[in-house]
Amino acid sequence: MSSTRLALVPGEPAGVGPELCVALAQRPRDAALIAYADPGVLEAAARRAGTTLRLVDPDDADASRAGALGIVPIPVARPVEPGRLDVANAPSVIDALTAAARASLDGRLHGLVTGPVHKAIVNEAGIAYSGTTELLAHQAGCDVVMMLGHESLRVALATTHLSLRAVPDAITQEGLERTLRIVDTALRRDFGIAAPTVAVLGLNPHAGEDGHLGREETDVIAPVITRLRDAGLHLVGPLPADTAFLPQKLADFDAVVAMYHDQGLPVLKFSGFERAVNITLGLPYPRVAVDHGTALDLAGTGRADPASLFAAADLCAKLASHRRAS
Repeated sequence: MSSTRLALVPGEPAGVGPELCVALAQRPRDAALIAYADPGVLEAAARRAGTTLRLVDPDDADASRAGALGIVPIPVARPVEPGRLDVANAPSVIDALTAAARASLDGRLHGLVTGPVHKAIVNEAGIAYSGTTELLAHQAGCDVVMMLGHESLRVALATTHLSLRAVPDAITQEGLERTLRIVDTALRRDFGIAAPTVAVLGLNPHAGEDGHLGREETDVIAPVITRLRDAGLHLVGPLPADTAFLPQKLADFDAVVAMYHDQGLPVLKFSGFERAVNITLGLPYPRVAVDHGTALDLAGTGRADPASLFAAADLCAKLASHRRAS
């Protein structure tokens, strides 16, 4: 049996997550995959796909073999119909995430791969939920950074799901320094980059134009960069966002830190949406998620693309190996 063991959470049972997990199970792999899900939901997805899925004990050697998944049963409350949300089943999604994350925190598993969750239906169930990243950070009691990436670009976020009106006030020296330190540590520890170079974007057009288009760069961002450079981090910036993503510049960077969600992520998704994944930096274990939603319109049709889940599982196994070797 593979020595690397990963938790796998399909996410919203009526979305594409279960069928993507079935597709993932068919691939040869180096890591054991332990699904935290309702067995019946996965088996139904396999039948719709016309494939065979063996659900085995989490400690069974077959959990690392193509065609099988280890299973920790997390039952849904009502039968699942692809594409149709059911508020009664929302608690099972959160139960699966928290149980899988607990196993990773306890060291029983070495990383966590997650499918897409439908935020609205979870909140309709009376569960306060702003996102899986936030849920996992709260459970682990640590600060985290959201980073999305594919094989040629990594973009981390100084702020995440905020309105544009709220972004400037949310960018503080303390918060930005924490973000940059988490990114630097993760690139060294998890990605095996001995001396990472990180590009830091400005907030305003032209990175503030020396204060003429805003003072966040002068008063907040630049002082943090200077302080952390003195501490040994390799940082470049603050850079104008409209030119920082030129290919000749990206070649010199191991990651880019954007000040807000839509400053950096449109470029990443345009350059490789099917291959992109969502990585939570700062957790005590690697967590990698798909970079797409529940796609209710595709659920049960057989047309959902599993590439992002494949990439998430592959990267999570790689990150887990780096951590275990360090």
